[in-house]
Amino acid sequence: MLDYLLAFLILLGAGFTFIGSLGLARLPDFYTRLHGPTKATTLGVGAMLVASAIHFSVGEGGPSLHELLVTLFLFITAPVSAHLLSKAGLHLRLRSRAPAPGKASGEQRD
Repeated sequence: MLDYLLAFLILLGAGFTFIGSLGLARLPDFYTRLHGPTKATTLGVGAMLVASAIHFSVGEGGPSLHELLVTLFLFITAPVSAHLLSKAGLHLRLRSRAPAPGKASGEQRD
């Protein structure tokens, strides 16, 4: 039963990581590309780290805190780095391809 849980967590993590990497490569502009690695990839790596922590905790007989600390560090630093990257993009005045707030995609400006 434990093997199925570990396999599920690893496949879930690999799927999220793949989707996040695809988003990084395929999304159109800088701001939307931030979502791939900061959302999906963080969840994917987190799921794989939890699977690793469960595996080594059961295998060695004691709790494996290294993976949990790495997971905590990842979940703390990923949003901070994404925020700093977006602030740098705003500072450099990078344009987004998203429509202006309050405007439909087909409307013209006055």
